[in-house]
Amino acid sequence: MSKEGTVISGLLDAFATAISLALQYGVPLEALVKKFSHMRFEPAGITSNPQIRFAQSILDYVFRWMALKFLPADKQPTPPATVTDLAANQADVTQPNATAGTGSTLEPSRHAAQSQSFQGQVDAPICPDCGSMMIRSGSCYKCFNCGSTSGCS
Repeated sequence: MSKEGTVISGLLDAFATAISLALQYGVPLEALVKKFSHMRFEPAGITSNPQIRFAQSILDYVFRWMALKFLPADKQPTPPATVTDLAANQADVTQPNATAGTGSTLEPSRHAAQSQSFQGQVDAPICPDCGSMMIRSGSCYKCFNCGSTSGCS
């Protein structure tokens, strides 16, 4: 990662030792993968691994690689929900079918996905107040969930 004796080298060595001890003393790999995959910090970028095309940090890459290598497919980590995912989930909301005689039949709303007014951004920061993905608002970011901003007014 860096030359021997630097702060980052020492921290990564200590972290690797802590993870090794955690695994030796019975902490499930699934719990570690869930906690450390999809963490965002620099350096981040495109990888040469075709199964992990983009890593959001070194820890993200390492723990997603460990999940691919050692965990079954149903235990693989999923990325955190983005604003785009939330809008797509709203498209799945059902409403009463007006043509049904009893009104109890449910039909998915097809117009919710078409009325989506914004797209989530992969590089948007996380809201410090509620933890949701923020969206761009001019040159700043605004939280879609709680309404806080990234310092702009």
